[in-house]
Amino acid sequence: MLQFITKRTATLVAAVVVSSFAVFLIPYFTPGDPVRKIIRSRVAGDAVDDSAVQGLSESLGLNDPLAVQYFRWLGDFFSGDMGLSFVSRTPVAEQVLPALSVTLSLVTMSLVLAAAVALPLGILSGLRPGSVADKAITAVTQALIAMPEYWVAPVLVLVFALKLSLLPTAGWNDLSSAVLPALTLALRPISFFTSAVRAGIIDAAAAEHVPAARARGLSQGQAILRHVVPNGLVPLSTLFAVWFAGLLGGSVIVEVIFAVPGMGRLLFDAVVNSDIPLAQGGVVVVVALAVGVTTLADFVHRFLSRTVGGTLA
Repeated sequence: MLQFITKRTATLVAAVVVSSFAVFLIPYFTPGDPVRKIIRSRVAGDAVDDSAVQGLSESLGLNDPLAVQYFRWLGDFFSGDMGLSFVSRTPVAEQVLPALSVTLSLVTMSLVLAAAVALPLGILSGLRPGSVADKAITAVTQALIAMPEYWVAPVLVLVFALKLSLLPTAGWNDLSSAVLPALTLALRPISFFTSAVRAGIIDAAAAEHVPAARARGLSQGQAILRHVVPNGLVPLSTLFAVWFAGLLGGSVIVEVIFAVPGMGRLLFDAVVNSDIPLAQGGVVVVVALAVGVTTLADFVHRFLSRTVGGTLA
């Protein structure tokens, strides 16, 4: 177990370093003088005098080797100094952290909703494979995969906001304004979660310990609740984390359509406005959090596999 934790932690660190280094190089691979762009992200004021460029380059360490600059930048970044936005001239952290909070709330609501719908559907489908209910559930959930967010979102707005006047069309003011974007993001995970639960239930029901449990005197319902369902839900932990990580930066379309002030909208605006420091800050935060979540999910999955599997054996 220690070897597994060490390996996954090393992978996490390597992923963050590689991705952050790529982000660090953005000023060097975009049009314009990289030194001026870096200075602009570190010094207050909209313009930098030509005569001051050399002095600022020296004081900011921009004449140092690239590796030295990178690790200094990374240290500043994780200490909270992400630079200044080109557009607002305010610290990037003051924009990234509130946006991250919004996106975390939206993604959590979406995936909790998806899990709440997928769990009973997947269990029912897995306990009765090949039945009419199984075929109907599979058909509906597979159809959800073919519904992209940029199509689902306008339809939901048209029906629930404009036609029925039940929910607001956009914004992020109260719980009601989160319903449509959360529902839009939840549809595709519902399909994948249901399939994963169904497959897990079928595999668990076919395991040797289930007949053994029946032989010990448990009823069919008790055997299902104690042995089939817990073991069948283990794969969902990893899938939940993968979707959570993906939606942190993958909710751009939904956040733009519904005017949600989250990370997706923030990164979209940063790219449109060529706001390099804001884009750098947003991308590194999303990548670091996503890699951290998936790594934690690996630990949880391995623990549950051993604990649940050992208990049921």
